[in-house]
Amino acid sequence: MPMPSTFDPTDPLRVKLNTETARLHWHELLRHFAAGIVVRVDDGLDLIEVAVAFTNDDKPSVEQWMLAGQVAKASDAQAAAWLEGDARMWTVVVRPWILVQAQKPGSSATD
Repeated sequence: MPMPSTFDPTDPLRVKLNTETARLHWHELLRHFAAGIVVRVDDGLDLIEVAVAFTNDDKPSVEQWMLAGQVAKASDAQAAAWLEGDARMWTVVVRPWILVQAQKPGSSATD
């Protein structure tokens, strides 16, 4: 079930993370994947909410998502499929991790 967005324009952390997102093609992230720091976020989750949980060290939320398979290190199979499909990813850095979420089909975002 998709997590509702709780974007609060008065929350400095959410605003900061939101402004730090970027759309990148998967091939631009390959060196980070090779370093083992790319974390896949299921498209049913709000990328910013996951980034907030990582930033705040919200272990219960992160563990719940991991157990549900909604958050995990990107796998070799996923990386190969994303590369083959020239996937565009929403990204946000939460050191040391780069959180990625495949851009939803039908999105009209431009480069």
